[in-house]
Amino acid sequence: MITVNGQTEELSQALSVLSYLTQKNYPTTRIAVEKNGVIVPKSQYESTMITDGDRLEIVTFVGGG
Repeated sequence: MITVNGQTEELSQALSVLSYLTQKNYPTTRIAVEKNGVIVPKSQYESTMITDGDRLEIVTFVGGG
């Protein structure tokens, strides 16, 4: 089980951050991901794995004025 933005989710297998974002239809631009309190650089989305017990915070930036 993982926690994403305060909500728990079942995780059937370890996934990369990029795979998770793609499966959940998050845009990969204008987004920030924090895993267990540490910001994940975009360059590491594909190599950073999400496993049972991880906590993610995903923030999408919105433009406006």
